[in-house]
Amino acid sequence: MGTARASDVPAVRALVREAYEPYTARIGRPAAPLTDDYQAIVAEGRAIVARRAGRIVGLLVTSVRADHVLVENVAVAASERGSGLGSALLALADDQARAAGVPEVRLYTNERMTENLAYYARRGFRETGRGTENGFARVHFARRTD
Repeated sequence: MGTARASDVPAVRALVREAYEPYTARIGRPAAPLTDDYQAIVAEGRAIVARRAGRIVGLLVTSVRADHVLVENVAVAASERGSGLGSALLALADDQARAAGVPEVRLYTNERMTENLAYYARRGFRETGRGTENGFARVHFARRTD
């Protein structure tokens, strides 16, 4: 795993489409990660990618905040689901939090992505609230790293 490069942007966009387009009908509109500016995110150094056989199969986008690391996006290729890659990417966010001296990792998901609600809970995240942001019904989670 390593920081994404500018040349990775098309593959990052393709992975995000693979991961999030199946939710469009359920949500009623494209999921927020489908509209993010990956060229800017990569240029800012906020995207970590995982590769298998030269192909990008995992993505973690984070930002360090004053009291936490925010996971803005974690995406895994269908071919890698169940491999532990998602957990490994989330562990990198924990590492970022510890390196930054902040006590937790936070993330959110759409409430209609019900698989994610169970996924994060199984990985030690606790639900911290629900609300509507930018027209999306979001469920917020946090996990302590200290």
